[in-house]
Amino acid sequence: MPLPWPRAAISCGGWVVLPLVPSSYILSIACPDTPGIIHAISGALLEVDANIVEQEQFTDTGTGLFFARTRFDSPQTDVSAVQAVVSDRMARFDPHVSVRHSTDHRRALILVSQYDHCLLDLLYRWRAGELPLDIVGIVSNHEACRPIAERYSIPYHFLPVTPGTKAEQEARLLSIVEEQAVDLVVLARYMQILSDAACSVLSGKAINIHHSFLPGFKGARPYHQAHERGVKIIGATAHFVTSDLDEGPIIEQQVVRVSHAHAVEDLAEMGRDVEKSVLSRAVRLFAEDRVFLNRQRTVVFGS
Repeated sequence: MPLPWPRAAISCGGWVVLPLVPSSYILSIACPDTPGIIHAISGALLEVDANIVEQEQFTDTGTGLFFARTRFDSPQTDVSAVQAVVSDRMARFDPHVSVRHSTDHRRALILVSQYDHCLLDLLYRWRAGELPLDIVGIVSNHEACRPIAERYSIPYHFLPVTPGTKAEQEARLLSIVEEQAVDLVVLARYMQILSDAACSVLSGKAINIHHSFLPGFKGARPYHQAHERGVKIIGATAHFVTSDLDEGPIIEQQVVRVSHAHAVEDLAEMGRDVEKSVLSRAVRLFAEDRVFLNRQRTVVFGS
């Protein structure tokens, strides 16, 4: 009878040992909090002979919601069978359940205009193996970043936009999302405001990066405004895209101190560095199933 787990041969003193190699999974659960949830999760995992290797959970007493992320190994290689067992055990809790092989990457589409620093940072980290993603394309309303896409052999979709063609352009964008089965849309300094309709379609699966200052400066030349006001802190915020401009649930933030000695150019350079760092971290957290929407907030495990 064949063994249930895949095997890898290892030479040991002349003998060939075939150790069992289980499949690795990530389980994400969100549901109303009530007694018995952990018991049900444990029972489901026991049913598929799972070994838990990482577990995080959180109950928000304000919203009454429960969140959990579990990484586990199992001899069961059929992800749909594992999903069925977990869903059946958890059904009475009316949960949102996601089960996937940890090696199955989320599919990402990057949106960019002309500022390329965030795009370049994401692609570098992706190529270096730091971002567990499959980047399926780059969309831009300019041609400026096409050479970057070609360098990385990534399809480049040039979708110019004017006020008169915005609806048509967004329809094409959303068709790419659907055709490519995109799990995550990353706005890497994409200088276009998405319509309410597009935000609705992309709810919970689109991340934007925003320069955030204390106080916040909107409109053009934010670093000039910050310099003129003599700010002492600049930073960036990565958040989910919503119809409320730059006010979606926050995933990651970072700030750096500045002083009167910094010129506008210094602030802009430091701001670009912070934007890159914050966006890449938010994308990685999403790609690893560590981010949960909690109404207007987020629950972020491992942050």
